[in-house]
Amino acid sequence: MFDFKEISTATMVLFAVIDIIGSIPIIIQLRQKVGHLHSGRASIVSLLIMVAFLYVGEEILGIIGIDI
Repeated sequence: MFDFKEISTATMVLFAVIDIIGSIPIIIQLRQKVGHLHSGRASIVSLLIMVAFLYVGEEILGIIGIDI
């Protein structure tokens, strides 16, 4: 059902693309300027964006001419 190799590959690709460690200084600077960050709200918004792209992502890529 779940292939560990595929999951680990996807995890590494996402880790490289998102660059979590490189984002830490940006997050620290944002917290100093703005104060409290609404992490719960940001998580919900990111979940909604990911679910939306789960259903319409392939069509969007097709519109801009990218084949999967």
